[in-house]
Amino acid sequence: MGTDTICRMRLPGEPGAPAGSEKWLSVPILGATRGITLLELLVVVAILGLLAGITFPSVSSGLDAVRLNSAANSVASFFNAALNRAERRQQAVEIAISKGERTLRLRTTEPGFVRTLELPEGVTIRAVLPELPAEETLPVRYFLLYPGGALPRFGLDIASPKGGRLIVRVDPITGVPRIERLETP
Repeated sequence: MGTDTICRMRLPGEPGAPAGSEKWLSVPILGATRGITLLELLVVVAILGLLAGITFPSVSSGLDAVRLNSAANSVASFFNAALNRAERRQQAVEIAISKGERTLRLRTTEPGFVRTLELPEGVTIRAVLPELPAEETLPVRYFLLYPGGALPRFGLDIASPKGGRLIVRVDPITGVPRIERLETP
């Protein structure tokens, strides 16, 4: 308990006592030292600001890595769905990849069947594989999957704003999409 501050009170003397013989009563004031000073508060706020400034870049890059991995998994699932639809439904499947719009579109011969995958904000398509000499002039690349036919070798090179890169490829022998991590220089 905080008893640093003392309150002094003068009590009147006894009747008939000489003048100046008053008694003083000292009473401790409880709670007088509770609380914090403005300087202590400023020090704590400064320390919290430094911690936030130090940890923000690592948290930010961690979120970019999570966003890129999530996009790669979504693209692999999208390719797998297209391959499964071609084989199990015995339908020709068209995959359209638009670099500028960051979208993948899946269409079949079934009327009205269209599936679209839009990549998350910040994730870009660097290249559609295999790269073509005039790829920059093509707004959309198309791949056709035929039931029972040989698979084309195709894939996507996707990147995050911080420079992380992943390639999602369809293996033409096994027909399974796989994700490859590229080391950035």
